[in-house]
Amino acid sequence: MGEARSDVINEPTDPDVDLRVPAQRRELRRGQWPVVAAVAVGGAIGACARYGAALLWPTAPGAFPWTTFWVNVVGCAVIGVFMVIITDVWAAHRLVRPFFGTGVLGGFTTFSTYAVDIQRLVDGGHAPLGLLCLAATMLAALAAVWSGANLTRRVVEWRQS
Repeated sequence: MGEARSDVINEPTDPDVDLRVPAQRRELRRGQWPVVAAVAVGGAIGACARYGAALLWPTAPGAFPWTTFWVNVVGCAVIGVFMVIITDVWAAHRLVRPFFGTGVLGGFTTFSTYAVDIQRLVDGGHAPLGLLCLAATMLAALAAVWSGANLTRRVVEWRQS
């Protein structure tokens, strides 16, 4: 194996923080814990909502995973709306974005389950359906975030005029 590069190991995580200064280390820890907690609580809420959706609308083996598809599409649309609102309309508290954007919506949308669903379809002999799921989810999710953001911008502009 190669040798570890000492210049990489000694690089600071944040150029504005000198980790050799105890007060700056404490400040860095104190500033990150509320964000970590906000993401964790939001993620738990989002994951519970996704789990609830999977219980309400289970997917039969070998069938198109509609629940995962719609969870991802709806979550992406809400992300588009949310990002416009917190960047263009509302000066949100610093924990709103990590709580709702990263936490709730990150826990709700499930691209890992999407990948597992595709693998199960392929392994179960339904490769064409797996490829359809792969393409349809990706395209619908991108269209949803774009549509959510653009429609929200138009509504905001209309309301401000």
